[in-house]
Amino acid sequence: MNALCFYFQVHQPLRLRNYRFFEMGAAHNYYDDYQNQYLVNRIADRCYLPMNNLLLDLIKKHGKHFKVSFSISGVALDQFEWYAPHVLESFKALAKTGQVEFIAETYYHSLASLTDTSEFAKQVKKHSERIEKLFGKKPTTFRNTELIYSDEIGAEVAKLGFNTMLTEGAKHILGWKSPNYLYCNAINPKLNILLRNYQLSDDIAFRFSDQQWKGWPLTTEKYVNWILELGKKEEVVNIFLDYETFGEHQWKESGIFDFFRALPDEIFKRSNFKFLTPSEVSKTLQPTAPIHVPFPISWADEERDLTAWLGNELQNEAFSKLYALAEQVEASNDLEIQKDFGFLQTSDNLYYMCTKWLASADVHKYFSHYPSPYDAFINYMNILSDFIIRLDQKSEHKMKQKTKKSVKEEIKKTIKKETKKTVNKPKLLTQNTNNMETKKPTAKPAVKKAAAKKPAVKKATAAKKPAVKKATPAKPAVKKATAKPTVKKAVAKKPAVKKAAPAKKAVVKKATAKPVVKKAVAKKPAVKKAAPAKKAVVKKATAKPAVKKAVAKKPAVKKAAPKATKPAVKKVAAKKPAAKKVTAAKPAMKRGCCKK
Repeated sequence: MNALCFYFQVHQPLRLRNYRFFEMGAAHNYYDDYQNQYLVNRIADRCYLPMNNLLLDLIKKHGKHFKVSFSISGVALDQFEWYAPHVLESFKALAKTGQVEFIAETYYHSLASLTDTSEFAKQVKKHSERIEKLFGKKPTTFRNTELIYSDEIGAEVAKLGFNTMLTEGAKHILGWKSPNYLYCNAINPKLNILLRNYQLSDDIAFRFSDQQWKGWPLTTEKYVNWILELGKKEEVVNIFLDYETFGEHQWKESGIFDFFRALPDEIFKRSNFKFLTPSEVSKTLQPTAPIHVPFPISWADEERDLTAWLGNELQNEAFSKLYALAEQVEASNDLEIQKDFGFLQTSDNLYYMCTKWLASADVHKYFSHYPSPYDAFINYMNILSDFIIRLDQKSEHKMKQKTKKSVKEEIKKTIKKETKKTVNKPKLLTQNTNNMETKKPTAKPAVKKAAAKKPAVKKATAAKKPAVKKATPAKPAVKKATAKPTVKKAVAKKPAVKKAAPAKKAVVKKATAKPVVKKAVAKKPAVKKAAPAKKAVVKKATAKPAVKKAVAKKPAVKKAAPKATKPAVKKVAAKKPAAKKVTAAKPAMKRGCCKK
């Protein structure tokens, strides 16, 4: 079976504004809206609308026997939606016939497949979803930007779920092979490859109205004869064209519309060729062999390589700086920045910077609206510089927001911790309700010790009062030797030292060296019975100024220890009558003990 596959590329790039007249970082509208609207509507009137109507007429005339396919870039779809919605409606009318296949490609008609596989996959997915939403069917055939293809790119396309891909039938790839067969990818044979017959395609696209061309004028009879000359063994002839060929590149006056209107009738009349879509060809035919393409190819210029977009230092500089921003753009999560990044990837921006000569230069000049490739480079880099400023500002703002959020989160965490502490404090204090108002210690162990000491203080005060009342004559003696009773009380600290802090032991050791202490120990047998009551008194006495006076006397004892001890003994001897009075009071002490 002989198949004839007509494929049309629909792409309308966004023109950038002249950014020499704008301050960097001030204006961020990069697109010449007036020119873009004008161009879309002009091409719509010359090409899209009349050619869509022609295809509708042919489908109505020939029914299922006539079929075509389209690849419409996301950039073109956006502009149709913004500036010419009626064009979009005419493509929807073609989709409803069921005789038109819509092919997937990169959304922004970009070169992402050459450098960034994640960005490439993201754009392909976005474009496929847009095609399915507009035309009601998910695409299964893929066509990369400008038919760019290599073995590795084909393998990535197969991973994305496509079973057919279109590319150029370049001479340096095919060698002696013919482009008029179905091939497969060298890495993943499940991906079928359809090759463009560039000779028959360019006869219509570039040479149709060229009066110096030996084949001019090109008629339907002549064109069908060339197809038939391919022989009966040729399985499929792929004619891939820019859709703008009809009416824009080749004007209506050249007879291009009449030529295509008569072409199906001539083919049906003189040959066995059938019109098929790429997916139908892939299902009908079997791949003859894998095609090996180690380096990327395209359908541009005589070289059929990437030099139309990456052939000089200007293009490489712009390309590398643009895609170096991909991760930062993705992290920004800003829809406007991501949209501008996508439109700046459009391959036409690099195409305008091409510095080729001869025939290729003429083609580039025809499509470019810049005075020179250098003007295109300067303008593009100015816009890219402004875009980088915006991106840096966005990332700085995002970092500040992150730091603010982190600080707020830390503050919230600390507040939660503090609130937990304050909630738990009353629970600890309720265990000692007697000390809620009097003592508010910061350390929890101190609260427990204070709680145990209070009852002892109360007992001690109860024991002393009756003794003082019955032994009132002994008070003058206590006043004269205030330091001695404190020392005597300090002696009573010995049992308390074992239970209390080790810091108090040092004070006791210094006090035991005095001879007065030894005599005082013998005088108070009753103190031993009330020892628990005096423990709390001693701890309170440490905080009194009386203790400080006692401590201050120690150095004086060290300087005149031998001389001072003797008078001290004499004074004690002089006080013997007072001691007798104290002994006379002993029965009262005994009575007090009985009361306890």
